Amino acid sequence: MKAVDIMTRRVISVGRDASVFEAVRLMLQHRISGLPVVDPAGILVGMITEGDFLRRAEAGTERHRPRWLEVFLGPGRAAVEYTHSHGRKVYEVMSDQPYSVSEDTPLEKIVDLMESHKIKRVPVTRDGRLIGIVSRANLMRAILPIVRSALPPAQSDLDIRKRIVAEMDKQKWAPVALVDVTVKSGIVDLWGTILDEREREALKVLAQNVPGVNEVRDHMIWVEPTSGFTSGPDDSDPKLAGKKG
Repeated sequence: MKAVDIMTRRVISVGRDASVFEAVRLMLQHRISGLPVVDPAGILVGMITEGDFLRRAEAGTERHRPRWLEVFLGPGRAAVEYTHSHGRKVYEVMSDQPYSVSEDTPLEKIVDLMESHKIKRVPVTRDGRLIGIVSRANLMRAILPIVRSALPPAQSDLDIRKRIVAEMDKQKWAPVALVDVTVKSGIVDLWGTILDEREREALKVLAQNVPGVNEVRDHMIWVEPTSGFTSGPDDSDPKLAGKKG
């Protein structure tokens, strides 16, 4: 899938010469945490988000650095921060180097961009002109059709077990040789040994994602390779309780 397949086309934006209070009003009115900033021709020139209002003079949250650090950073840095915390126009507060993508950008690259730069939305442009936006909500909505078109429920317990084992075989982290799977009436029981406690949740999630599974029950014992310490999924249960080896 690409950006064009999931993007919101009717984008709420703001002009660079608008007041910061207009930007705040738009974000609150439309319940969004960021706005693309465009010029009169619709060209993307910036981005303004909730994060730009964390350090504001009105709230008394502008940054106050120790005197020695201000000297070290120089007056230029302090001047920029003052403009950002006291500016009345969008262009004085916005980020003027926004990250954007084209309509043909694959979703994987969009997610990588969001993760690496810790952003929640990415404008979509064509020849510099804003034509859409992809937010985390868009990505979540894109998952729904995939979930609906998942494999049909398994027809038998044997089929469910085969699918779980086949999926475990695909995962390099899965301790296939140490864990056994039994299935009865769609209820999966996981037995055996794990050498890393984090494998427990991963194996349960793996089983839960197989169509036809109604419940997953964990009976696996974790063994710490170096000390021999063991523990089960619920140490309050005497049958599953851990013990020192």
